[in-house]
Amino acid sequence: HERLSRYDSTGESAIDKPLGRTSSYTRREARLASLNKQEQDTTAKDYKKMYTEALQENEKLKSRLQDSKQELVKIRSQLEKVAQRQDRMSERSTVLETEKREKQVLEKRVTDMEEEIKQAPTLRFRCGYQP
Repeated sequence: HERLSRYDSTGESAIDKPLGRTSSYTRREARLASLNKQEQDTTAKDYKKMYTEALQENEKLKSRLQDSKQELVKIRSQLEKVAQRQDRMSERSTVLETEKREKQVLEKRVTDMEEEIKQAPTLRFRCGYQP
């Protein structure tokens, strides 16, 4: 009976049993601690990875922003050139209109002068002027 009382059905002695529980508890705690450490390492690596990805994304966005700024400068330059051309065309149009009016005035003066010349012989005769 002594033998049976010292050993249970698993074959462990009654004296080893508390130690077995302690050692299995210790092993379990060690395993949990190891898993927690791995999880923390993984989490830390994930944060590092996320930070690296965020930096890369920021660099891409900065590059795109710079490209957009350069394109905006080009477009503004082109717009300024078009506006200058339109101003010149407007000025030309104004000049042309002025020249057109001046030409009309001069043509009217020429016509009036021609009429005066046609009437001049009769005027000379009336005034008593004879060449």
